[in-house]
Amino acid sequence: MMTVREVSALTGVSVRALHHYDSIGLLPPTAVSEAGYRLYDEEALVRLQCIMLYRTLEFPLRDIKAILDSEHFERNRALDQQIALLELKREHIDNLIRLAKGVRAFGLDMKNMQFEAFDTTKIEQYAAEARASWGDTEAWREYEGKREGRSPERERQLGEGMMALMAEFGALRGGDPASEAARELVEKLRGYITEHYYTCTDEILRGLAAMYAGGGSMTENIDAAGGPGTGTFIAAAIRACCPS
Repeated sequence: MMTVREVSALTGVSVRALHHYDSIGLLPPTAVSEAGYRLYDEEALVRLQCIMLYRTLEFPLRDIKAILDSEHFERNRALDQQIALLELKREHIDNLIRLAKGVRAFGLDMKNMQFEAFDTTKIEQYAAEARASWGDTEAWREYEGKREGRSPERERQLGEGMMALMAEFGALRGGDPASEAARELVEKLRGYITEHYYTCTDEILRGLAAMYAGGGSMTENIDAAGGPGTGTFIAAAIRACCPS
């Protein structure tokens, strides 16, 4: 058994973070000593390593907990997904490095400007699929059925359509998220998701709201489409439209 400080020294995860992981049920200690110290065994360290990989991939803590606690969770399948995501990120970084080197070598003007290297759509889509795949929910099965047979080009078009919706939200972000215009856009978003992905219930919308405003690459891309604060505005509009 290792104490929380020993685990922190071994892994680089702060004692404060380990305490937080315990408080939200993500990584409870294996045991607690008579003196009240948290103790962790090898199985707990294996779970922590998996948590750290998902954190490196920018998964929110709530999603990591849902994945690890799923009755369908299989470590080897999770590792396969993590490896695939890491390879996609490596490809993305390699593209950015090549772009930066090209700009450094040849300069930058309107004729040779390229923005494809910044596109993270493929990474986000795979990450979303990885998160959803552990739930074995009706929504996931519906999504799989609608996606079947769709070409990569069609998937790209649907992603662009989603970002266009985010830009519409962005045009309203300086106003009231509970306004009629914002509510209409929430329903438009719900309809788009239902038509192309899965039936978008109030519960699912509220879950999406948390993801849109939760930080990381998803929030960054939404804000890139609609302007700073768009992700937070959409989340507020959804909560106004679909209170829990």
